[in-house]
This record gives sequence, structure tokens and C-alpha cells, in this order.
Amino acid sequence: MSKLNLTEDPYLVNKGLVICRTVHPPHTFGIFYGENPLQFSFPLVLLEISTIIAISRLIRYLLKPLRQPRIISDILGGIIVGPSVLSRSKRFRNFIFPDTADYALKNIGLIGFMYFLFISGVKTDLTQIKKAGKKQWYIAIFGVSIPMLCSLFIGIGVRKSMKKELAKASSMLGLTSEFAITAFPVIYPIIRELNLLSSEIGRMALSTALISDVIGIQFIVVFEAAKQGEQKSMYALWFLISSFLIGASIFGGVRRIMIWIINATPEGKSVEQIYVVFILLGVIVAGFLCDLGGIAVTNGPLWLGLAIPDGPPLGATLVEKSETIVMDILMPFSFAYVGFFTDISSMYGHWSYLRPIFLMAVTAYVVKMVTVLFTAYFLNMPFRDCLALSLVLSLRGEVEFLIFTHWLDLKMITRAYFTMLVVMTIGVTAIVTPLISIVYDPTRPYMIHTRRNIQHTASNTELHIIACIHDEENMPGIINLLEVSNPTTHSPFFVHALHLMELVGRAAPVFIDHKEEQESDNANSQNPIHNALKLFQQGRGGENMFKIHSYTSYSPKRTMYQDICKLALEKKASLIILPFYKDQFEVVARQGVQFVNSNVLKHAPCSVAILVDRGLSMRQSIHHFALLFTGGADAREALSYADRMAANPDVSLTAVRFLSHNGEGDNEMDKKLDDGLVTWFWVKNEGNHKVRYKEVIVKNGEDTISALQAMKNEFFHLWILGRNQGINPVLLQGLTDWSGENELGVIGDFLVSMNSGTTSSVLVVKQQILRGQEPSSISFLEKFTSCGL
Repeated sequence: MSKLNLTEDPYLVNKGLVICRTVHPPHTFGIFYGENPLQFSFPLVLLEISTIIAISRLIRYLLKPLRQPRIISDILGGIIVGPSVLSRSKRFRNFIFPDTADYALKNIGLIGFMYFLFISGVKTDLTQIKKAGKKQWYIAIFGVSIPMLCSLFIGIGVRKSMKKELAKASSMLGLTSEFAITAFPVIYPIIRELNLLSSEIGRMALSTALISDVIGIQFIVVFEAAKQGEQKSMYALWFLISSFLIGASIFGGVRRIMIWIINATPEGKSVEQIYVVFILLGVIVAGFLCDLGGIAVTNGPLWLGLAIPDGPPLGATLVEKSETIVMDILMPFSFAYVGFFTDISSMYGHWSYLRPIFLMAVTAYVVKMVTVLFTAYFLNMPFRDCLALSLVLSLRGEVEFLIFTHWLDLKMITRAYFTMLVVMTIGVTAIVTPLISIVYDPTRPYMIHTRRNIQHTASNTELHIIACIHDEENMPGIINLLEVSNPTTHSPFFVHALHLMELVGRAAPVFIDHKEEQESDNANSQNPIHNALKLFQQGRGGENMFKIHSYTSYSPKRTMYQDICKLALEKKASLIILPFYKDQFEVVARQGVQFVNSNVLKHAPCSVAILVDRGLSMRQSIHHFALLFTGGADAREALSYADRMAANPDVSLTAVRFLSHNGEGDNEMDKKLDDGLVTWFWVKNEGNHKVRYKEVIVKNGEDTISALQAMKNEFFHLWILGRNQGINPVLLQGLTDWSGENELGVIGDFLVSMNSGTTSSVLVVKQQILRGQEPSSISFLEKFTSCGL
């Protein structure tokens, strides 16, 4: 190592080629010692973290009404702290982000990208490629090849005006392939934010993007090899050998270790902490080995993530333990890393040599949208869905930023090119994302014109029911409710039992049809809920009165209602049964169940019943049920359901109709419909000594509560009532302490509280709302600015 005597040779100092700084320890003793904390590395890093995250969070809050995805606020935060805005000021730059901070900032940012791709790989299920249909393959192939060719033709036409490095064949291949490919890690988080994961378009977009990525990887490998071979042809060979060896080691060796860890983990238990630590450390090792072999450093973490089986126990544990710190702590550094390379002023006066790349990118983006649109339309998809799919597959994000940074490292592009490409990426995603929300509503197909409810289902036809089950605790209540609902050989029940599981450690939702699974695997199911339903069906005489078809759905809580409504629509169900967690600690332990119930009530294509089970049992010889008829469509549906139960010889039913004093507050049309149905019910059950009917006159909500409390003296195993729709407001007047906005309605909410500590269950029924009969429609602006993200 040579030593430099700057006093004897001041030339380098005078030219600014040598900068002398005082070296401080990492920690300060404090401002009371007269020291500036920002001259010490550790306080400076803490300030940088706080500044970057605070600015990103502020922008996210400001952009939320415009339905911008998280990536837009994050990258804008990075650009704002960069030389385009705040760091344009030398004082701010020297104060918060001095030259000595670049090293830490950029390296932490690169580590953030490594772990982001690792988590994306863990969530990815490569077997989805085998399950993809012809539509996804056609859309992916045409959606990549046609835009790539069109962009290449434009590039050839303007090649003479390009810089020498960009005009090379390898660079043209890299540019056109990147502009044409849709990255799975990019569209997944945006689809999740838009609550489209369980929708038809969401599922198709994820499958198509996965196929597109597989195609894109081939072009990236060729591009990297060509770039390596520009210096010496042997370098390209060594690159391919390194890629093969590292890839084979990860997918052949490391994957076997991951499977062994899964097999060694007891069912229902979490993976041991030591394994998690070593795997997360393996991300850094994989990046190091790739860098050592001349491969892009982020490839190793991505391959390692793909080698780990998605879902529980291993994939779910890794995502659960690392996702928050990666997305909320490391990734802001990654966006700041991009932001410090982005300088808007660098584009001024350089349009002449920026124009070729701009034309190539715009051509690829536009042609891709049009190609996906017409390919999907040719495959008989509805035009609105085609447009939504083309918009989703046009999204750009983290992967593009990483590739642009890689091009910058290869000296393939300059800062001006980099800035233009980043701005275009932001522009495309910022424009497209709100358009997706406007064009595509996943709940629209659920509102139908056909009546699918119990009231209008003939008593001598098969009744289709969707029974939703969150866990084994829901099973007894659901089974007992179906039992007392009186299925017969003339009016059998076809129960579609849907086991709802939260999606953890996976990107794409999974919907399992256990009947098809059993036929294909020819094996007994190990699902205890599925087995319990089979035993129940066999105990009820096979399929004469009960037909049970079991499903399992893995999806996020925010989109779980879409699986329920979609199944109800496809099976032409008349009723959806939902469980309700009545105790506060249960709601906290199972966050999101209330959100699921509320959205099913709002969007269901049929009637909905919510069961608050407190021990509904078949052990009693006679079951005492109470029907509370408060008027309106929901009450009529509840009466129709109770009428079916009344035909069960083991059921004793007390029907109580609540009427307002002198008919105050009555809706004339609802009153006529109520009178007709009640009269029919009474005439039908007049000879049934186990059915009692009485009427109660009330003046306000206080009288209603008093009547309900008086009924408490007569124990009922099950209370049946309608929710809210069409109820006379006089019956609820003054009941401000009870919420009518929750799943149970005002009276249902009171009944659950009144019967707390007892074994009385409550069944709240809501009748289907037909399309065009929604209570109110929100305006376009309200829909656009609703905070759904």
C-alpha cells in the first residue's frame, strides 16, 4: 500500500480529487459536550430513516383520496429527498445526506430490493403455471411478443440517433424485453391494495404475469450473457455456467432442505426460529454468490424465495416475520436509492437523444395495452373485463426501477435516461391504477335481477345453501341449524360448505373443490371439517335429504367475501349462512371476520343469515324458537325461514309481530306485503299446536325493548328475526345505544347482549336485494375518492 504525502504534493487537493474529513466514532457523547450528532454515522442514519419514512407516509396520506397505490407515494418520497427537490439544496444535502452517507444509503437500499424480491419469490406458487388455462397463455405470449417486436421496429428506425451503447444489439434486446414484460412482484401488491385478489380479473392477471415473467427471464439471461460477452466471449460462457450452478444448487439442494424443514415441523406449529434466522441470512449469502459469479445481485434472493414452498408453515412464517420490516423500513431506503439517481434537471436540453428511448417505451406500453385488450376480447371475455385486464398488466413498479438501476451500473444509460424512465414508470402506474377502480367493479356481477331467497323458493324444490365456516368451532352450530331447518326428501338441501382460510405466505388465492380433489387423488381427505360434513351427510341418510359439497378457500380477509358471493352466484344459492363471533376477545382474535360479514351482507346475490351460536343443540326433544316479526323485507324472509322450521315435529315456534300504535310510520306497500305473508303463515299453521302467534303494539323503541325483555322469562333456544330492511322506524325510536350499522341490526344487537351468559342463539336474516333496488347509490366522485386502499 502506497502512502500519499499531501503536503509535498498538493496538486490532487487543489484539483478536488482528494477530500479530507475528520473521522468520528459512530456514537456521540451528546450535544452537552458541544458535539454535533450529525457528524456521527449512527445518529445520521437514524435521522435519514426518520426523514425518508415520514415524507413517504405524508405523501401516502395526501394521495390516498386519489386512489394511488403505495408504490407511488414511496417512490415520490424517494425523489423528493433526492437531487430533484430537497437535495437540490446543498445545505439540506450536507445536513441530512452528506457524501459520507451515500455508502450506507445505497447499500441498505440494495438490501431492501434483495429482501423484497425474496419475499415475492416466497409468495409465488410456480405450480400455478401448470394450472393456467389457454386464455392466460395466449394473453401472456401475445402480450409480450407483439409489444416487444413493435418496440424493436421503432428502435431500429431511430437507431442512428441513439448513443453508441444503446444502439448495440444487446442493449436493444434489454430495452424492448423490459418494456414488454409485466412483473408479478409489481402487480401483486397493487392488486391486493385494490381488493382484487379474489376477483376473476385479479386471478387471471396474476397467472398471466407469472407466465410473462417466465418468458421474460429467458430474455434477461440472454441480455446479461450478451453484455458479459461484449468484452470477451468467454465471459458470457462463465456467466451461463455460474447461473446454472447457482440455480441448480438452490432449486436442487436448498429446496430439499426446505422440504425437510416443513416435514420436521409438527402440524399446526410454527417453524423453529433457528431455521428462520438461517434462511433470512441465506438471502445475503445468495446475493453474495451471485455477485461473485457476475450475476445481478438480486437474482439469488429471488431464486431462493422461489425454492421455498409457499404457504404454511415455512412460507407463511417467513413472510409474517420479515414482511413488515422489509416493506416499512428497508424499502423506503430502496426508493430513496432510486430517488438519488433521479434528477429532473438532467433531462433539460437533452430531448434529441432521449426521444428514441421515449418512443420505444411509449410504443411498447400502448401496444401492450391494445394487444391484451383485443386478445382477451377475441377469447370471449366481456369488453369491460378486457379493458381492466389490459390496465392491470400495464402496471410498472419496483422491478422496473431495479432494472433501470442495473442499466445505470452497466453504463448502458446515463442519469438523464434513468430519470426519464423512472418518471414514465410513475406516470403509467399513477394513471392506470385509478382507472382500474373506475372500469372494474368485482362486486357488480353479484347484484342480479333474479329472486334467490327462501321466500320465493318453492317448498317442494331443492334449496341451495352456502354454509361458511372459519374454524372447527363453527361446525356444531352450522350443522345443528341445518338439522332443525327441516330438509325432506321432497325439499332436500344442497349445502355448499365453504371453509374460509386466511391467505398467508402466498400471493395468489387458492380455491379447492374437495370433490374434484378426491376424484383426482383417489385418497381420503385429511381435512377434519370436510370429514365431519361427510359423516353428517351419511348419518342423515345419504343424499336423500342432504347433499354436501365441500370447498376450501385461501384468500385475504379483505377479499374473502368475493369467494363467498361468487360461489353463491355460480351455485344459484338461496341462502348464505355466516358465523358471528359474539364475544369481544373472539373478534380481536379473528380480525376481519366482521369485515367479511359486512361485505357479504352488502354484495350477496341471495339472502344472508348470520348465526350467533351459543350452544344450539339437537339434544333436546323439543326446540323452542321465537320469531320476531318487525316488518319489512328482512322480516318476511325470516318468517319464511321460520315457517320451514315449524314443519319440523321437534320444533315449537312462537311468532310475535310488532306493530306501531295506530299504524304510525308504516310504509303502505311493505304493510300490505307483511299482512299477506303473515296471514298465509297463520292459515297454514293454524292446525299446528306447536306454533303460537301473537301481536304486540308499541309506541317507540322503549316499548319494543320492554316487550323483548318480557319474553326473556320464557326461554328460547333460538331467536329468529330480520335485520333492518323495511323495518318501521317507530319500533326503533330512541334506541340510540344500539348500532344499526353492524351485521346484526339494532334489535339483533340488543338480543345478543340481552342473552349474554345464556345458551340462547340468535339468527339474523337479510333478504336478497335485487339489482336496481339498492338503498342508495354513491356518486362517482365518492366512489373515486373512497379510501379503499
